[in-house]
Amino acid sequence: QVQLVESGGGSVRAGGSLTLACATSLFAYNGFSKGWFRQAPGKEREGVARIYGSSGVTLYAGSMEGRFTISQDNVKKTVYLQINSLKPEDTAMYYCAAASGPVGLNQIDYHLWGQGTQVTVSS
Repeated sequence: QVQLVESGGGSVRAGGSLTLACATSLFAYNGFSKGWFRQAPGKEREGVARIYGSSGVTLYAGSMEGRFTISQDNVKKTVYLQINSLKPEDTAMYYCAAASGPVGLNQIDYHLWGQGTQVTVSS
């Protein structure tokens, strides 16, 4: 089966950094948009960033500008999300998802989802 598996989450103090990874088994990797989303307790799931194509065209949600960096390894078919200067409000379950073609951060467009990896930031 096609799978997306997230890793790299954990508990960290505010101000620290974390890099999440999404290992994929996508048959035509470059034909998919790969996005990162997150959902905090009591809040709706929101888009963080997206990457598309072999050249790695990136897109970030406006509220995520600055501290987040999405990247990929086309050979390993793995997508990464680096988070710097972590804040308690970054605490959430982070999900990796895939969509056909170049899309934005509309969750409806994403049809493949990983199980998520938990990020917990303490003061």
